[in-house]
Amino acid sequence: MSGLGGRLPWGGRALYRGGARSTDLPQLSLHSPIGDLTISEEDGEIVALDWGFGRDQTATALLVKARKVLWDYFDGKGLADLPLAPAGTEYRKRVWGALRQIPAGETRTYIDIARVAGGSARSVGGANARNPIPIFIPCHRVVAVNGPGGYSGGDGLATKQKLLDLERGVKI
Repeated sequence: MSGLGGRLPWGGRALYRGGARSTDLPQLSLHSPIGDLTISEEDGEIVALDWGFGRDQTATALLVKARKVLWDYFDGKGLADLPLAPAGTEYRKRVWGALRQIPAGETRTYIDIARVAGGSARSVGGANARNPIPIFIPCHRVVAVNGPGGYSGGDGLATKQKLLDLERGVKI
């Protein structure tokens, strides 16, 4: 479910801290080379990045900064650090922490991440699929030993490849 942020496969929305739904949280959207994106915050931390343009727009200081960080990222300037609060199990949070250690333009295998966070390549893939804040938590930098692996955000593997190309200095 990487790239779906708070969206669940059956069309519902995930609950964040305090029981809020992502649609109840301040959100700000932007147009990007990989499609429209919507960022959500709760209590001064980014909690979701979803594909699509949100109906309601709230320009909080953090969301404006996050949108600028994404615009800079798509201009090839890298990602600035922002306060992130992904909702998930302790294991998923360990995996997502390991993903944030992968330098831009580099990849690691699912097995590499499992060695750091514990579990198996399959469980790392499961944690990646449930990453509520893709790009900021760069699950696109994780690949299979014998190929690109998966990606469920945007247009799937095409979006993953665009993000990797962007980080390697290729115009997208």
